[in-house]
Amino acid sequence: MSIIYFLIGCSVLLALLFLLAFFWAQRSGQNDDLYTPSVRILLDDEPEPHDKK
Repeated sequence: MSIIYFLIGCSVLLALLFLLAFFWAQRSGQNDDLYTPSVRILLDDEPEPHDKK
C-alpha cells in the first residue's frame, strides 16, 4: 500500500514540474508567434549569392 502513496507523490511532483515548464515557456515568449511557423513552408527563401571567380 505504501508504494501507491509513493507513486501518487511522484506523479504529483512530475505534474508540477510540467506545469512549471509550461509557465516558463509562456513567460519566455515561445508561443508568441503562432502564425509564421504554419506558413514558413509557403514562403520563398532568398537565394544565396554565389561568389564566382
